[in-house]
Amino acid sequence: MTVPAHPRSPGPAASRRPAAGRAEIRLPWWAVALPVVTFGALLFMIMSPGQARAATADPALGQLIERTLQLLSH
Repeated sequence: MTVPAHPRSPGPAASRRPAAGRAEIRLPWWAVALPVVTFGALLFMIMSPGQARAATADPALGQLIERTLQLLSH
């Protein structure tokens, strides 16, 4: 059984094809929205640094990380 080389009617997909020599990139809505929301959140954090508080972690954890970095650098 053979398949025809060209379909009889172009169908709705033919009207969405880009013109010759032009590339068309289609992104989902969230591919644009996520970077915009992330940028907005980071900008908000930068603009209001007065609310930031210092971390109250145990100093032993900092020393452990520092020693680990020293061992890895040698």
